[in-house]
Amino acid sequence: MVNFSKSKKSNVLVISLLCPRVSNCLFALIFMEVIKTILDGVVVIEPRLFEDARGYFFESFSQREFDEKVGKVVFVQDNESKSSYGVMRGLHFQRPPFTQSKLVRCVKGAVLDVAVDIRKGSPTYGQHVAVELTEENHRQIFIPKGFAHGFAVLSETAVFQYKCDEFYHPEADGGISILDDSLGIDWRISMEQAILSEKDTKHVLLKDFDSPFVF
Repeated sequence: MVNFSKSKKSNVLVISLLCPRVSNCLFALIFMEVIKTILDGVVVIEPRLFEDARGYFFESFSQREFDEKVGKVVFVQDNESKSSYGVMRGLHFQRPPFTQSKLVRCVKGAVLDVAVDIRKGSPTYGQHVAVELTEENHRQIFIPKGFAHGFAVLSETAVFQYKCDEFYHPEADGGISILDDSLGIDWRISMEQAILSEKDTKHVLLKDFDSPFVF
């Protein structure tokens, strides 16, 4: 299993924003760290929050800063799912020519989010990154094209949101088995408690998978 604690920190996103309800149009700086992982292109974004007696505020997405610090990606669709404890979704991707990059986060509860490298010829082919996303840590993960994605719900319920840079095309649905032991993923829930869709139980193992992605 890839240990997130071994990931290297990289660029810092500096975001200027108009502070709500502050007179004279005062501006402040928010820093968002972009943290590299061992999978090239997969990054974790950690925002810093403005907090006071009213609660908190943070800028969850800036197209300008994302383009500058992560890459030029134009998102065209936002999705949201609600799941109960033990639900496992994945490991999904869309096949060419409808490949997708995703920017994901958990806005309620907690999930273990996983990206698996499925690019033929990649030095990290078959390796994964697993990161806990929660409503408290506000982390986001960017998963570029060429990676399979999935998550497991660790809390009683979880609301999961993600941006995609390509529309959903059911005819291009693809997946590898979320239950594949060879991937070495510790999902942090027992398989006796796991809840999967029928479709997700039928994906092939990595060893039997002919990837359409090339490094």
